Amino acid sequence: MPSRINPSILAADFANLERELGRIRTADLVHVDIMDNHFVPNLTFGPPVVSRLAQVSPLPFDVHLMIDNPERWAPGYAEAGAFSVTFHAEATTNPVGLARKLRSIGARAGIALKPGTAVEPYLELLPEFDQVLVMTVEPGFGGQSFMPSTMRKLKTLSETVRKSGLDVWLQVDGGITEETIAIAAEAGADTFVAGSSVFNAADPAAQIARLRAAADEHRHAH
Repeated sequence: MPSRINPSILAADFANLERELGRIRTADLVHVDIMDNHFVPNLTFGPPVVSRLAQVSPLPFDVHLMIDNPERWAPGYAEAGAFSVTFHAEATTNPVGLARKLRSIGARAGIALKPGTAVEPYLELLPEFDQVLVMTVEPGFGGQSFMPSTMRKLKTLSETVRKSGLDVWLQVDGGITEETIAIAAEAGADTFVAGSSVFNAADPAAQIARLRAAADEHRHAH
């Protein structure tokens, strides 16, 4: 399976989002960062905007909720047609219950871990999830530098998924470039969120292809 590249529209031109979505049609999914100015110190889109954008997007949505109280809000994004909804481990008291609710609506369920959050408590819960997102920067702002210290967590996840035979996507988000995507792919990631490196490129399609090739090469070597 080729590596998945999910450009983050946090790095897109907000005045022309429909056009920007068209520029990344060769990607796999569109990564949509939802921030509430509580869980992280920034504010982005809400359900009405996501629902409308989904109607004009050539690709399905990979929604990443950086919000408090995901139990209340996450199902609405699944109902709005998101292909995948990922919430933060640190923001929920009942990750399994929420994941089951999202799956029952028809979305893939993902759980995200901040750089400082240990992965071990979640390993036995992996069958409840379709995706684990290892944040490679602190959530809340685009354009940050990749944190290599998060790769140990990714390797642990990758080994657990491989041994168990589960079909769980391992996603990384934050500071992903042609250089860092190779490091993350080698550590076991198969799904990559890239913001600035795609949207700031003169030719996003060519950049998506370069990122995918770099990831594939290092995943196969691994």
